[in-house]
Amino acid sequence: MQLISFFSKNTSAKTEFSQHIASIIGFKPKNLSVYQQAFTHSSLKKVDKHGKPINYERLEFLGDAILSSVVSCFLFEQIPDQNEGYLTNMRSKIVSRQNLNQLGKDLELLDLIESDVQPDKHGNNIYGNLFESLVGAIYLDKGYKICEHFIYNKIIDPYIDLEKFKKKIISYKGLIIEWCQKTKKDYSFEAEEEVGVDKEPYFIVKFYLENKLISKAREISKKNAVEKAARRAYYSLQDQIIHDAVDDV
Repeated sequence: MQLISFFSKNTSAKTEFSQHIASIIGFKPKNLSVYQQAFTHSSLKKVDKHGKPINYERLEFLGDAILSSVVSCFLFEQIPDQNEGYLTNMRSKIVSRQNLNQLGKDLELLDLIESDVQPDKHGNNIYGNLFESLVGAIYLDKGYKICEHFIYNKIIDPYIDLEKFKKKIISYKGLIIEWCQKTKKDYSFEAEEEVGVDKEPYFIVKFYLENKLISKAREISKKNAVEKAARRAYYSLQDQIIHDAVDDV
């Protein structure tokens, strides 16, 4: 789908965009321009008459805050017997980048973006970013209650099973480090940067436990390579980690 420019007067294109947005959010947009901004990538370098950038990044910031607020209230009501740390951890699991990226994919939000970047060149996080910017746009267009309803309708009701989320791991790196520190084991993540045949740089990360190589991973992002190596290490050491956790109880 080729979208109109932010300032385009093409009525049919605007109508098509409005109908597409309505099919996702469940109601007709009142202020269409804020939704157009929610899907405008910074690569276009668009500015308003005052020279201020027009892209989804500020709406993404706003949407992130609204999501956090709604999910926090949900957890506060649903889990009355747990402390702040537990609630914070559960909220992090629900609004994790992995979950938001999947929501953005399910809603096919990338089809709506207006960008100078080729679709296959956007990182995976573009989906979650667009979902957050959409939430921000709904808040500005319709207010908190309608935005809250959207979040319940698209995230909480269809996706959130609190029992499953209790067991969900959001950071294998954090889990591995915590286990190593509790059990007083020496560990290290060692990263090397290399260049592939396509001239693109990538990282190889190796995880060592007591000077023994446990796992390794390769990704174009060092952060992702560390997390993948930690995940592989976790599954390699899972029986030992679970055994130590049971002994702790």
